Amino acid sequence: MSANAEPLSDKLLQGMAKDIGGDLGRLAPKNIPEPKRDALQNRPALRPESKVQHRPSATPPVMKIPANPKGSGFDFYVLSLSWSPSFCADNGNRPNARQQCASGRNFGFVAHGLWPQYERDYPQSCDHRQAQDVVPRDIVSAMSDIMPSGGLMRHEWRKHGTCAGLSQREYFDTLRMAYNRVTIPPAYRTVASSRMVDPQLLEKAFITANPGLPADAIAVTCNRRRVQEVRICMDSTMKFRPCGQVNRNACRSRSVTMLPNR
Repeated sequence: MSANAEPLSDKLLQGMAKDIGGDLGRLAPKNIPEPKRDALQNRPALRPESKVQHRPSATPPVMKIPANPKGSGFDFYVLSLSWSPSFCADNGNRPNARQQCASGRNFGFVAHGLWPQYERDYPQSCDHRQAQDVVPRDIVSAMSDIMPSGGLMRHEWRKHGTCAGLSQREYFDTLRMAYNRVTIPPAYRTVASSRMVDPQLLEKAFITANPGLPADAIAVTCNRRRVQEVRICMDSTMKFRPCGQVNRNACRSRSVTMLPNR
């Protein structure tokens, strides 16, 4: 082989390159003008508002718990406030009344109960399964400042609470809210000695102490010529509302005894 002769392999490579170049030229699109530099330079920039915004993922709304649980299956509530000295005068010697009536307990108006009512009549002892539930000690302890009798709490739950469409805890929480909704007139929070009172004047004292309380939403009851209870009507949101039913049971005496705290 002479020194000027090219190796066969190099010739083959050069031919292949020409063929590939020709094929690529035939495949390339024709007559597509190159973009002019001036056009690229003069393209308007994207405005800030036209840019794609990366929004954070939506946060699920926080569920708001209502201020008080709303019962169902009745029309309104009656909050019954018992004058404890009158109750203790008749029941103080009973073993289950010692928590409320022992010397030095000094209770005035306490929560007798929160009663679901119809416009006419009222339900009672509605759920026999729940009626067998024992009121837990922590609920009895938490309510003892306004309802100082575990036996009373069990009775009220079975007879009235089971008709409220609420769990046991919800019922006693609602009772607490109803009690806190009412302002006891200062002159009737503590009574140092027995006195005669006019039930109508006692009603007026409650109406004055509780703005928005209608005269036909409250009634004073009496027993053995003693002040027994004050009953106040509320809707399921704890707003005062009229109710002729409680007025039918109001005390008809013009003068009754209000026993002193003990």
